[in-house]
Amino acid sequence: MSSAPPRRPRRWTAALAWILLLLVAGAALATWGLSKSQTAARFLGVAPEPAPPVATRNVPQAVAVIPAPANAASIAKVAELEARLRLVENAAQRTAGAAGRADALLVAFASRRAIDRGVPLGYLETLLADRFGEQNPRAVAAIITASRDPVTLDQLIADYEALGPALRRGAPDESLWHSFRRELGSLVAVRRAQTPSGRPQARYERAVAELQNGRVDSALAETMRLPGAERAADWVAKARRYIVAHRALDEVESSALLTGGR
Repeated sequence: MSSAPPRRPRRWTAALAWILLLLVAGAALATWGLSKSQTAARFLGVAPEPAPPVATRNVPQAVAVIPAPANAASIAKVAELEARLRLVENAAQRTAGAAGRADALLVAFASRRAIDRGVPLGYLETLLADRFGEQNPRAVAAIITASRDPVTLDQLIADYEALGPALRRGAPDESLWHSFRRELGSLVAVRRAQTPSGRPQARYERAVAELQNGRVDSALAETMRLPGAERAADWVAKARRYIVAHRALDEVESSALLTGGR
């Protein structure tokens, strides 16, 4: 009696094949799904965590500042301020100039007072040289020289009055005949009414009057026309020194008024 071959092993083999096939298919399906979905991959731990976002700092851009165009009002304001500034500067310069002139005049007047009194200048020599030495060097030198050998107006008048008789006489070498003719010629003189008398006495009196009024140069001119002028050589030298000193004083005073010296 023959028996049929067992059928159980075939069924198990087929079932195992199907199971393997399903597993392969499931794995392929899972792989495809994970490649399409990052969320599922991260959930299953097979995808790397995304890098944390890098905070970006907003760096401020350099903004070019464009100046606004000046309008007419601002231009006018600037011009007004500049004008006021110029006025202030001019006022300051005028004030400084007035102060400089006042100082220079003070030095000049003090020097004249010292010369008129016949006393040394002292500290005024330095002030004169500093204030007027650059613009008026000759005048300053004349004033300083006169102060070291002073000649006053009172001294000139006193000496002149003492020289009166000698001035009205003739020259030392004048002969008696020439002296007689001169005296005789002075008795009668024909001249215009407005012309000053040429007589020695009249000239001498005019010279004294000029001296008393402080006009030494006019007195000197009258003296040089007197017959005895040669007898007054020392007085003439003093008068000339006096005239030079006072002309120098006039010069520095004018400089003080005009420019303030320096």
